[in-house]
Amino acid sequence: MIPQSFRDILSNGENAGLLQTIALLLFIIFFLGILYFVFSRPKKYYDDAANAPLDDDNIKDERDEDDGTADKL
Repeated sequence: MIPQSFRDILSNGENAGLLQTIALLLFIIFFLGILYFVFSRPKKYYDDAANAPLDDDNIKDERDEDDGTADKL
């Protein structure tokens, strides 16, 4: 029998274990890839991102770009 849709494939009990195993393996590979991505970055990458909201330079640049009309209201 040729399956007509994914519903036919998933409803077949003999393939359920295989599909669950494949899904688990894909999840584990994806999770390990994310872990590798996170831990392979240098610490400076995360320190810069963590301190970005605290940098006064960013606020100063935004004020310089403003034309000052909001302050005069």
